[in-house]
Amino acid sequence: MRVRPITPELFVEDLAERIVRESPETRLRVALDGPPPADGATGPLAGPDLLAAALVEELRLRGRPAHVVPAGGFLRAASLRFEQGRTNPDAFYTDWLDEAGLRREVLDPAGPDGSGRILPSLWDPATDRASRAAYRTLESTAAVLVTGGFLLGGGLAFDLTVHLAVSPAALARRTPAEWAWTLPAWERYADEVDPAGWADVVVRTDDPRHPALVRRE
Repeated sequence: MRVRPITPELFVEDLAERIVRESPETRLRVALDGPPPADGATGPLAGPDLLAAALVEELRLRGRPAHVVPAGGFLRAASLRFEQGRTNPDAFYTDWLDEAGLRREVLDPAGPDGSGRILPSLWDPATDRASRAAYRTLESTAAVLVTGGFLLGGGLAFDLTVHLAVSPAALARRTPAEWAWTLPAWERYADEVDPAGWADVVVRTDDPRHPALVRRE
């Protein structure tokens, strides 16, 4: 394994180039996996959503349309998420994300044999109601960028996986106090799934301003 420093800007450019090259004649499902950014954090490697925003522009410049689908729009209803309490780390890890909904409304239709018609969000956690988002019809070569945490290792169908790796110490520093109860869930994910060990693209983002690209030899 080799680790080399890389600027955030160069990382985004290199990743955009890889997405353009990957299955250039068909749609592409990309997982941008990692913990959320610290409050007020900026820059493309501060979190999956910020990386997606930067990638959309780079992909547009290269002629590949892209659509961002935050996993936060596919949470399960509060009655299910909070069945074991509002601050249960095991439930946060296993019960919050509606994987079946994400698969049905996004990943399957965006796949090679899918309809190409996706729903960008299914549930609004703020209102605890259906989001009422409108369906989108994907271009034939569109890249669908799914952003969030715990996306890998659960059988979700992605064509390219990107993991923003954060050490436990760095994650503890940047996690707001009110979300500190989630830290055991991220530790469990790292132990059980080991996304940094097998994702297609792994970048260490303890300091998002000075990331390091991980290459397996």
